[in-house]
Amino acid sequence: MIDLSRPYKTSFPFYPSPSQTTPPGLLRASSLQSLPPPVSLPKKPSKTPKIPSISLPLPDLPTLQEKALYLESVGVDLLPLIDSHPPIVSASISTLRSSVDLLLSLGFSPRDLRRLLGMCPEILTSSESRLTAVLSFLATEAGVSDLRRVINRRPRLLACDVAGRLRPTLYFLRRTIGVADASRCATLLSCGVEEKLVPRIGFFEGIGFGRGDAVVMFRRFPQLFCYGLEGNLRPKWEFFEAEMGRDRRELREFPQFFSFSLQNRIRPRHGTCSEKGVRLPLPLMLRTSDEQFKVRLEACISSSPPLQSSPLWVAGGGLNCGLH
Repeated sequence: MIDLSRPYKTSFPFYPSPSQTTPPGLLRASSLQSLPPPVSLPKKPSKTPKIPSISLPLPDLPTLQEKALYLESVGVDLLPLIDSHPPIVSASISTLRSSVDLLLSLGFSPRDLRRLLGMCPEILTSSESRLTAVLSFLATEAGVSDLRRVINRRPRLLACDVAGRLRPTLYFLRRTIGVADASRCATLLSCGVEEKLVPRIGFFEGIGFGRGDAVVMFRRFPQLFCYGLEGNLRPKWEFFEAEMGRDRRELREFPQFFSFSLQNRIRPRHGTCSEKGVRLPLPLMLRTSDEQFKVRLEACISSSPPLQSSPLWVAGGGLNCGLH
């Protein structure tokens, strides 16, 4: 217990002892020299960090409401379109009207508009002159007679630049691939040559097809350009090579093989043929309906295959079925 009646002594150097003449509570100059340097403590971070101010243009609410009411009158919801394509907020109401009027003039219904604009909201912010240029290109240069059908399948065509995208792709399909009738693959015109078309030709060259054979496959079936490399082409090729053990020349003759589902068509039908000991040509195995497939399979099992000299023998497809 501390005796409060006696002077309290401390060992700290800045409190003088009772024998010193310096009054208690005062520091001598000599004592200051022996003191350790002050320690700088780090400042505590602020609990609320300072957020830089960013100036964002706010939409004109009356104009935005006018756009919403107009699109609602033709069966289109504005908010999902803004979420996927924000420039709609700053687009003029006249631009939206001209785009919708053009689609309606092509024969699209309000239900069609919801689907088309949902797939490609960029159409709404395209100028009338740009949309007209695309339609003119498709009709005159690409030879598309049914514009409604093509745009319904690929609405992104309307948002493409003619000089920068559509015309170079058309040139590639005609001059490099040799597609005579570009109208039958007009939906491909929105695809970039370097980004999408060339890599798919390179894929087939990479698995052993010659350049000429690869080009022939795409000429026979241009929709081959639409399929993904890793999600479609590669797994089907690996199954064809490893499990089916067929000659790659069959793919050259029937590139439509890649258009069928691996899990729902190719694998189960190949498995059935293997169990029955039957080898059907690829078109006969894949193109037929389930009922036709069963009938053809039973016919091959219950009868002898035709000789190669027989008129029933069709090389690469048709009625021939080999037993192994």
